[in-house]
Amino acid sequence: MFEFLFKYPANIFHKGQFVLLTPWPVWALAIAILAAAGALFWHVRRHHGMLSGARPVAIWLLESGLIALILFLLWHPALSIATLKPQQNVVAVLVDDSRSMSIADASGTREAAAKAALDSGLLKGLNDKFQVRLYKFGKDPERIQKTDQLTAAAPASRIGDTLERVLAESSSLPLGAIVLMSDGADNAGGIDLQTIAAIRRQRIPIHTVGFGKEHPDRDVEITDAVTPARALPESKLTATVTLQSWGLAGSKSKLNVKENGKVLASQDVVFKDSGQLQTETLVFNGGAAGPKTIEISVDPVGGEDNTANNKITRVVNVEKRRPRILYIQGEPVWEFKFIRRAIDDYPDIGIDLPTMLRTTQNKIYRQGGSSPKELEDGFPTKPEELFAYQGLIIGGVEASYFTPTQQQAIKDFVDRRGGGVLFIGGRASLSDGGWQNSPMADLVPVKLPDARGTFHRDFSSVNLTSQGASSILCRLDENPAKNQERWKKIPQIANYQEVGEPKPGATTLLQVTTPGKRTQPLLVTENYGRGRSVLFATEGSWRWKMWLDHNDKTHATFWQQMFRHLVADSPGQVVASTPKSVLSDETRVPVRVEVRDKQYKPVTNAKVQARFLEPDGTSATMELNPVPMEEGIYGGEWTAEKPGSYVVEILAGHDQEEAGHDLLTFRREDGVAENFHTSQNKELLQKLSDQTGGRYYKADEASKLSNEISYSEAGITTRETRDLWDMPVIFLLALGIRGSEWLLRRKWGVV
Repeated sequence: MFEFLFKYPANIFHKGQFVLLTPWPVWALAIAILAAAGALFWHVRRHHGMLSGARPVAIWLLESGLIALILFLLWHPALSIATLKPQQNVVAVLVDDSRSMSIADASGTREAAAKAALDSGLLKGLNDKFQVRLYKFGKDPERIQKTDQLTAAAPASRIGDTLERVLAESSSLPLGAIVLMSDGADNAGGIDLQTIAAIRRQRIPIHTVGFGKEHPDRDVEITDAVTPARALPESKLTATVTLQSWGLAGSKSKLNVKENGKVLASQDVVFKDSGQLQTETLVFNGGAAGPKTIEISVDPVGGEDNTANNKITRVVNVEKRRPRILYIQGEPVWEFKFIRRAIDDYPDIGIDLPTMLRTTQNKIYRQGGSSPKELEDGFPTKPEELFAYQGLIIGGVEASYFTPTQQQAIKDFVDRRGGGVLFIGGRASLSDGGWQNSPMADLVPVKLPDARGTFHRDFSSVNLTSQGASSILCRLDENPAKNQERWKKIPQIANYQEVGEPKPGATTLLQVTTPGKRTQPLLVTENYGRGRSVLFATEGSWRWKMWLDHNDKTHATFWQQMFRHLVADSPGQVVASTPKSVLSDETRVPVRVEVRDKQYKPVTNAKVQARFLEPDGTSATMELNPVPMEEGIYGGEWTAEKPGSYVVEILAGHDQEEAGHDLLTFRREDGVAENFHTSQNKELLQKLSDQTGGRYYKADEASKLSNEISYSEAGITTRETRDLWDMPVIFLLALGIRGSEWLLRRKWGVV
């Protein structure tokens, strides 16, 4: 319709420059319009005395508008637009040859539709005007001569990488335009800004032709799954799974977490409305130490278009390490004894708990140390001594007990070292211990009240919040409904502490309901710097052990999960990471290593080495180099040639001594990328064409390309002018003005 009214396609108006071809100046046009309007105004006033009110003005406006239109056409309006010179420019035609193009839509496969569009005249039309370079692409582009060489068999589709390669190959050629024929199902996460910027600098328009349905008729897909990259042995882990379904609203299925075919967790799921993302959380046990390949899947539903996108793989490295948590308690309380029992009665928990109990003002009773001399001189005074622990628990200790140096070390323990700290309520804790006026107040995840007498000895009920219900820290039963019931039946606590309001960014997991029916935070968590901070505003959880059946493990389970929460993410001096733990039809593996000294300050002169243990048992070594502008960060890129699981041993040292080591695991899988996001990604194709000055075409509109592709400022161009005076919309506008005047005159009886 636009082209019918305005004579040319919309992109010509977008790219062209409006000009007036007459040699007469524009100011003369303005004077002529004003003069004509003035003469008409005099004429209307003199000869239309029978009209009153606004009627003469309406006639005058219509007649003036028509005269202005005629005068405007006399100045010869036109569009000046750059066009590609015939046979002197190159046009690159890129055809998606990945497996998703073999999907059959209503009228056949997408590959067949692309071939039909090219062979039915598009390719010939382009060849008549330009030098055409025909490519097929999957992971990389490949020059072809005929459409018969398209197979739709490539295991992945990398649109961004393909454009980058084609631009590099054509850097010395007059590349006038790029035609991209694809379903937009890119497996590399989109097109990076650098590639877009390079295309825009060269003013190369990318015209996209989209194939395939924009969404399936009946399908469920796991779009993402988030699991911890690292975990402690036998700890509970969460898999946060994102699903998207079409045509299955209200249908039920089962979501599973498996390892080597063994079901670790399972729960029913009800699908939401078509296209709506939904998130489900499963809790499973990480098991014994070692790298684990976890399969997350949803059972197929009858009539699904594609069942290959119902499962996804993740890698979890269950680390063989034994974290140490330092617990200092300011006075003998029952809570201290039962917290120790949560460790002592379960030797397989894999966590050490050295404790300091202040029995009198100047006496400390030590337990659980690795040697008789550990903590012999009291609480650590040097940062490197405190940083040897991964977690810290402070209960019933006033802030003034710690020296300014120790207070700073505690703050740095969380902020710089990345440790976890837990504050327990008590008679001399928190506000009653002066913590609100100390530098360490920043660590507490609540705004402590500036008052005394905040500790109360009253029986009070404990309530689970909605955030607590989804937190591993408060998961007493892996079944969410049963977990809620267990918290509803949990015994009361006999004391609590007023702690004020949670800070922005903090999360309240448990609340306490006081005898006066007032609800306040009881268990609050917050990330702080590289570490985490937890507040448990009571020293009365031991009743969860004493008032329940002697076989009940509620108290032990809660505290063991608390210990793991404090230390699970506490980094060592050397920490290795990679952006993706599972490579789907990719081979490039970026490795990033952070190296710190014993005080956890960045090491800038380290020697870092990565040893890759490949799936077939062979190994290879790579040196990592410092990353510019990032202190203590070393990086490199490895090419994983073989599919399977990899283990990377990282060794770092400086000044003739070892700084530390770490293990990194990842997995390469082939033939899976094209199973996901198989619908046409029209948004990506349209955005790519809009940002580069091109146009998006539907498959049945591709024939228009050969006529419209010439309008480009890239390559070898010439400027052309296109007349606008004979556009149908001009005639219709003039007819509308004159017709409106006639209708008004007839209505008012002055025809």
